[in-house]
Amino acid sequence: HSEIVSSVYDVGASIRPYEPGDLDRLHEINHLSTPGVSEESKEALAKIISLSVCIVISRGQEADGFINLIQPGTLAYTSPNLRWFEAWQDETGEKLLYVDRIAFHPDARGKGLGRELYAYVREYISGDISLGAEVNTVPDNPGSHRFHQSLGFEQVGEQVFTPEKAVAYYVLRA
Repeated sequence: HSEIVSSVYDVGASIRPYEPGDLDRLHEINHLSTPGVSEESKEALAKIISLSVCIVISRGQEADGFINLIQPGTLAYTSPNLRWFEAWQDETGEKLLYVDRIAFHPDARGKGLGRELYAYVREYISGDISLGAEVNTVPDNPGSHRFHQSLGFEQVGEQVFTPEKAVAYYVLRA
């Protein structure tokens, strides 16, 4: 995805496309971010990234975090959350990109990197495409709910999978 160019924001971070050498660090970040994001083996995370646009943010040599965006209709990605957004998209006629995950190393949280990453994504994608994300309600992730709501994401649905797993669906409209 060479159309994504590196840039530097006022938090002193660079934002760039994923490179294969990032996999070990992103896997570590993903693991340290569970249950806010789903646990994945390194191989599973590599497959998910191969189906998506993955953007990395860093303040130094190592990645501090990443966002993974998947186009609805990507059938090789068997996420029930992506299927939910595909149905929502069909029902509303709105176009969106699915935020499969956004995750940060614990040392990088609370530094404004998430806002910068989302601002970059908003600049990168076409003006008529919304962003769809899900946030756990069971187990609850109140920090992620507050964060997404503060950016203007609106809750558009919810789903209970099991007594131990439920999510709220959010959309940031274009």
